[in-house]
Amino acid sequence: MLEDVKKKINKDYLNSEISKIDDGDLNMVMDNREEIDKKMNSSTLKKFAELGKLMFGMLKDYKNGVYTQVPWFTVASMGLALLYVLNPLDLIPDFLPGVGYVDDFAIFAIILRFIQSDLHSYLDWKIEEAKSGKKKFSLKSLF
Repeated sequence: MLEDVKKKINKDYLNSEISKIDDGDLNMVMDNREEIDKKMNSSTLKKFAELGKLMFGMLKDYKNGVYTQVPWFTVASMGLALLYVLNPLDLIPDFLPGVGYVDDFAIFAIILRFIQSDLHSYLDWKIEEAKSGKKKFSLKSLF
């Protein structure tokens, strides 16, 4: 079963799915933030929960026009990762005990590799914004 998932989740698959993401998808992500947070905090994705919050913060700042120094590929990748987590009927349905989140974990981990430098740049920007006196910085202020 895991081999089938590995075959289906590859760079070409992700690139084709990322290219389908649009503003409506990002709105869906933002509208379902609580449900995604809940799912990430109560599953094997828990160790990615803080990164998910960082993604939400970055998407929020992007959508509000506050942070625009991010490529569309990164924005769409975050949208795909969060929508994938939200969808209970993906490659491996989430209700299957023990294995239901394996594909969610794989998608999230692969996408993180693609966008990691942009997430670091966003954090650096948030810290610089705080230092310049615009806002007090804390990780909670991102979310």
